[in-house]
Amino acid sequence: MAKTDLFESPDYYFLDELLTDEHKLVRATVRDFVKKEVSPIIEDYAQRAEFPKHLIKGLGEIGAFGPTIPVQYGGGGMDYIAYGLIMQEVERGDSGIRSTASVQGSLVMYPIYAYGNEAQRNKYLPKLATGEMMGCFGLTEPNHGSNPSGMTTNYKDAGDHVILNGAKMWISNSPFADIAVVWAKNEEGKIKGIIVERGMEGFTTPETHNKWSLRASATGELVFDNVKVPKENILPNVEGLKGPLGCLNQARYGIAWGAIGAAMDCYDTALRYSKERIQFDRPIGGFQLQQKKLAEMITEITKAQLMNWRLGVLKSEDRATAAQISMAKRNSVETAMNCARDARQMLGGMGITGEYPIMRHMMNLESVATYEGTHDIHLLITGMDVTGLNAFK
Repeated sequence: MAKTDLFESPDYYFLDELLTDEHKLVRATVRDFVKKEVSPIIEDYAQRAEFPKHLIKGLGEIGAFGPTIPVQYGGGGMDYIAYGLIMQEVERGDSGIRSTASVQGSLVMYPIYAYGNEAQRNKYLPKLATGEMMGCFGLTEPNHGSNPSGMTTNYKDAGDHVILNGAKMWISNSPFADIAVVWAKNEEGKIKGIIVERGMEGFTTPETHNKWSLRASATGELVFDNVKVPKENILPNVEGLKGPLGCLNQARYGIAWGAIGAAMDCYDTALRYSKERIQFDRPIGGFQLQQKKLAEMITEITKAQLMNWRLGVLKSEDRATAAQISMAKRNSVETAMNCARDARQMLGGMGITGEYPIMRHMMNLESVATYEGTHDIHLLITGMDVTGLNAFK
């Protein structure tokens, strides 16, 4: 039987006073969608390791795909606080559903908008915004994860088209994506973005199975075996790693907000449970160790909310640095993982069941800690930023 979603958002420092009426309306719209459409079905889909494709149309309608893309291309034309709030609310529902939205907006629509030409923008962006067309992003390879510059996927000139060869893995949305924004090296060894369309001969997207994490998200590979791609599908306005890294900055920003959505859900669940669960003749919320866990959760969530809000202001002013975004992504994910772990302990044995969202969030966050730059890599980005010394090599 579908459960009623009783979530109440924690706002210990009255951050709502920093939001505009538009921000609150956007958040309320997405929260309502998650409560009605995501929460009642997500445990079942996660248990079956199936992506709820029927949610795509609704995600498009609430503006979850490309909220900062200009309205003329079908986007929401919103600022980055609104974008963050959308990701927060969607990931409060499930990290895998937020992954789908992040990939579509930040890793597919953003590069086409920022690095594409007018023909490419008009051809793809409006359909991507509604979810009529879905996309994925190909950067990570079997042998190149944290070191994307070592990629071996490449294309060679063949007249009016190029011939693409290589493989990408750990690709969200790949099993059902209509297009893939793929990063590959040309014959000079320069990295370029190229739009590959489903149906092109030699292009396959095998699905990744047996995941313990992001089970309600579709993950797969991208395999290119002499794929003929028209030259007009190459993104003309960027070259080198700054292309894909610019996309990752967009996605990492959304994850910083999203992960705190998962943390808020774990905290809210544990707080409610602590008032209802009776042991030793009183609610467990009255015991010191349980209060310690709740107090630490709300403290860390509040700190992260403040960091995210400030980062959103900077991002909207085009002043946020890649290093600042890295810090927020890593901090939010660590905060969410700690909240999930403490909440699971508070729920005891019930915490591992699908009756509650805790264990699903906990497993999802293990992936969120790794993708879009690992926990350790983000620490090194901060380290390099403050010392000026590169520890990567």
